[in-house]
Amino acid sequence: MNATHHRQDRLERMTSLSLKSWQSATGPDAVSLKNDTVVEMGWGRIIFGHTFQSNHELYDTLCKEGTGKRDIAFYLRDPHVLLSLGPDKLFMDPSHTYRLWFHDYRPGRQRWSAFTVRRLSMKTDAEAVNRIYRSRKMVTADTGFYLDKTASRLRTYLVAEELESRRIIGTVTGLDHVEAFNDPESGASLWCLAVDPQAKAPGVGEAMVRHLAEHYIARGRSYIDLSVMHDNAEAIALYEKLGFQRVPVFCIKRKNQINEPFFTASAPEEKLNPYARIITDEARRRGIGVEVLDEEHNYFKLMHGGRSMVCRESLTELTSAIAMSRCDDKRLTHGLLRTAGLKVPRQFTVNVDDGESSAAVLEELKRVVVKPARGEQGNGISVDVRSPEALEKTLAWAGQFCPDVIIESYVQGEDLRLIVIDQQVVAAAVRRPPTIVGTGRHRISELIQKYNRRRASATDGESRIPIDDETRRCIRQAGHNLDDVITAEEKIQVRKTANLHTGGTIEDVTEIIHPALVEAAEQAATVLNIPVTGLDMIVPDLKGSEYVIIEANERPGLANHEPQPTAERFIDLLFPQTAVSRPGPR
Repeated sequence: MNATHHRQDRLERMTSLSLKSWQSATGPDAVSLKNDTVVEMGWGRIIFGHTFQSNHELYDTLCKEGTGKRDIAFYLRDPHVLLSLGPDKLFMDPSHTYRLWFHDYRPGRQRWSAFTVRRLSMKTDAEAVNRIYRSRKMVTADTGFYLDKTASRLRTYLVAEELESRRIIGTVTGLDHVEAFNDPESGASLWCLAVDPQAKAPGVGEAMVRHLAEHYIARGRSYIDLSVMHDNAEAIALYEKLGFQRVPVFCIKRKNQINEPFFTASAPEEKLNPYARIITDEARRRGIGVEVLDEEHNYFKLMHGGRSMVCRESLTELTSAIAMSRCDDKRLTHGLLRTAGLKVPRQFTVNVDDGESSAAVLEELKRVVVKPARGEQGNGISVDVRSPEALEKTLAWAGQFCPDVIIESYVQGEDLRLIVIDQQVVAAAVRRPPTIVGTGRHRISELIQKYNRRRASATDGESRIPIDDETRRCIRQAGHNLDDVITAEEKIQVRKTANLHTGGTIEDVTEIIHPALVEAAEQAATVLNIPVTGLDMIVPDLKGSEYVIIEANERPGLANHEPQPTAERFIDLLFPQTAVSRPGPR
């Protein structure tokens, strides 16, 4: 920024009405402002504090927040005084405000060919926005609210649509302050920027922010503001890269159940991983006591009405040692399910030192899966092994995790995980292997790093592509190595396994799977005699009846299946007397 811009920026900061946190509007500004401005956003209201004549009136407005909504009071006069009027009802949001002055904005040179950014225009767009909000634990709105054309000048809804799949992978909302309250500063604000955690294409967030900023530049607006949580380092880095600057604007919200994590001290179980925390959060909501026994290994005890239950994530004392061993050893799982008439792939137990017999299996099956007989989280598993050389390496790798190694016939299709609780399917999701998308500028290793940052952010650090021999094998199978720069929009599947912990993505498909798949999963859980399990199937068609069951997991990650009620049904199983409503017969 040159000296002229420095002076202009300093002058704007001194005179900007929205940045005067202790002075009310005077003169022409006071005349033009629409008083007591409240804008309904569907998920709650944005309350423009600097349009209110007194903090008492603003306080009364905040106290009228709707049930299940999240109101935000912004641009406050004397926020400390407002808080003093109701410290039992209000709290200061731990967020920063950033502003992009449009005279400082520099358009980007990047062109996004994997997706397009457009206005939300149809009901399916609105449903997709709510899906993304739920995945990010945000409050949703009625789908009809997004489609209200009478407020299209006031609120602008943008979505990012993946061109190949036509799937909505991002959303952002803009609010025009001139339309809202005749803003003499001619400002705007950005709300609810959210990217689908399963989005593969890089740059979705940046593209939507730029698109919204340029939309308001075309309208003649002067700046755009946004609020971001103080510890959201990834988002803050993006905003600062685009030219946003920190400004002294604060938010105040109501103390309610939605906002509780922001105004209460962290519970002891906060250090648990997401798979344990989703259970302890649901337990606490029902008044069930939680005692953390070992936070490093995610052991905790739940207590209610004289009954207690020790859990390790979704594994509980209800799962017998026999049931656990049946799931832990993939040979036992395979044999029990095959005997019960359920469909499983062909399976062979091999000696890793007997290359001749292993090669004979490969010769017969042509394409195989190599995996340790025991293990979890995708460790040691190699999918679609085709050559004797690759077989030798993958057998050695699997043997590092378990001395007993199995080879299975490779079955092509979708990788489907079904969560069965108390012999009923509660959730189903397609798991897809990690795929990177070329930019024409970055090496494959750099694309993996970028992918890992996005996935780690979306999963609390649980999902990353490891740079190991299996990843290198898959990249070589695609005709590349880690140092190659691949062309823009070229896609490479860098792992063949779809496990979340090794970078895979997951998409809820509970509502569309064929009833035969549900029946097979429930029968498998009954055969294994296990109260909570994750059944892994390979299916050629989600809406068809064909399947093979490849594994059973005795400790499935319930957090991966939101918004399906996995944690609710889990607590129903452990403490049925606390259930608000129990699942009816299928």
